[in-house]
Amino acid sequence: MTSPDFKPLNIPSMRERCSPAEWQARVDLAACYRLVEHYGMADMMANHISARVPGEDGAFLINAYGMMYEEITASSLIKVDHDGNVLSTPDFGALNYGVNKAGYVIHSAVHGARPEVDCVIHTHSWASMAVSSLECGLLPLTQTAMRFLKIGYHDYQGVVLNLDEQASIIRDLGQGEALILRNHGAMTVGRSVGEAFNWMHRLELACRAQLAAMACNTPFVAVAPAVLEETWNNYQPGTRRPYGLMEWPALLRKLDRMDPSYRL
Repeated sequence: MTSPDFKPLNIPSMRERCSPAEWQARVDLAACYRLVEHYGMADMMANHISARVPGEDGAFLINAYGMMYEEITASSLIKVDHDGNVLSTPDFGALNYGVNKAGYVIHSAVHGARPEVDCVIHTHSWASMAVSSLECGLLPLTQTAMRFLKIGYHDYQGVVLNLDEQASIIRDLGQGEALILRNHGAMTVGRSVGEAFNWMHRLELACRAQLAAMACNTPFVAVAPAVLEETWNNYQPGTRRPYGLMEWPALLRKLDRMDPSYRL
């Protein structure tokens, strides 16, 4: 039951302050925040998801540091450039929210180095944090995990506040779609918001399944290397249609049934 003292954030609409293409990117990105929360991958306000602004070189959208994922809307997102300059921000009133520095460091690095990437998702879910702390990393125990057979790994260097770490993040991600941040969490990227979310959702499932299997304390069933390689290849962008083409519209319909306020 909602408390009578509850006061939602009253953020003026940004729709008239941006292009139709940017507004659509804002709606998709806000939806992604809500879905990450819905599927149990949020860490209150500690993480970040970004989306490139269509038609604007070097500009991307990211969350305001201080808002929960469940309250992110299209108008609450902040537009920044690769140098960290705020290009546009909603009126947060006395709250005066800004951008999390670690979010800027990680996301500007990827957007700057991978121009084909439209969306970057970083999470601290319990499952990805647990797998990130295991020396063995993510194991190809399930079909879902096999799509991450060649996932990258980035060694922990402390809270990501130093711009010097950007080079090693980009090196460890390479041209892949997913990265395990050792002792930290996970990151996925995509050519659309829907694609990046699909990768993250599946990575989360792979991590949870591995932890459940390891908890059984019994030998794993081995899969032949050739089968692992073939399965991995079947999930690659050059083999199948891009992820998100079918799933994303259905996920938006799901959100619209639950709470369409992400579109505001």
